[in-house]
Amino acid sequence: MQHLISYISTQIDEKIFSFRSVSGGDISSAYLLETKTQKFFLKVNSKPFASTMFHAEQKGLHAIEKTQTIAVPHVHLVDSFENKSFLLMDFVESKRPDASDFQRLGTQLAMLHQCTQADFGFSGDNFIGSLPQSNTPNRNWPEFYWLERIFPQLKMALDNQLLRKNEISSEEKAIAVFREIFGNVVPSIVHGDLWGGNYLIATNGTPYLIDPAVYFGHSMVDIAMSKLFGGFGQSFYEAYHEIIPKTQNYSRQIELYQLYYLLVHLNLFGSGYYSGVSSILRKYF
Repeated sequence: MQHLISYISTQIDEKIFSFRSVSGGDISSAYLLETKTQKFFLKVNSKPFASTMFHAEQKGLHAIEKTQTIAVPHVHLVDSFENKSFLLMDFVESKRPDASDFQRLGTQLAMLHQCTQADFGFSGDNFIGSLPQSNTPNRNWPEFYWLERIFPQLKMALDNQLLRKNEISSEEKAIAVFREIFGNVVPSIVHGDLWGGNYLIATNGTPYLIDPAVYFGHSMVDIAMSKLFGGFGQSFYEAYHEIIPKTQNYSRQIELYQLYYLLVHLNLFGSGYYSGVSSILRKYF
């Protein structure tokens, strides 16, 4: 590790006088690095896909940063050294959020979701957790959600014998269901993996988004993920929906968007997530 720290010190042209392991690296190892002028957050991973994953994360963070709606840690360096890939970004000193912090987070997320483009998808593929996430552009949201999100995860679960073939909907039926329930959707830039561990409230109250799986999709995917495991105060939703009102099929959209994240968890962590996936599949397909 010392060799890597020395290499990073050379690249940023600053002496790193301390480093220590910190929490925050579910997929990668995480470290706090300190120089005389700044603190850095370092992710390190030696898996073959790590370099691609970190470059995709950098691209997603930069896409959010460019909107100037909500803060993200600035990325300083993505590189590889001695078979280890790493990502170096600002370290955000954080605190436990209160109601006013959640309100700011909700307001700023809604502002992010107001940034739109013509196509769904993104300029490159990325990752959801450690699983690949395809972002091939499409003008049709129900098609995109089936082809780029649900079907790849269903196929992976089938291949891994976590689902049976008779549990998987046909493309035609699924897209028809999506078309009916989603309605007209404008492509909004979304975080893409907005659970309670992927935001921070800085000590000065500034909300930060971290670990994104960015693409242009339905803004409701972030709301659905935020509700899957909790961790967001009521003032977050009140502030958000003051700017972006609740959709007509709000509860059903949440379930269908949570299906994607439950499938991801099924494929990453196994059969403990089967019942959640199965109940939604039975209900809608």
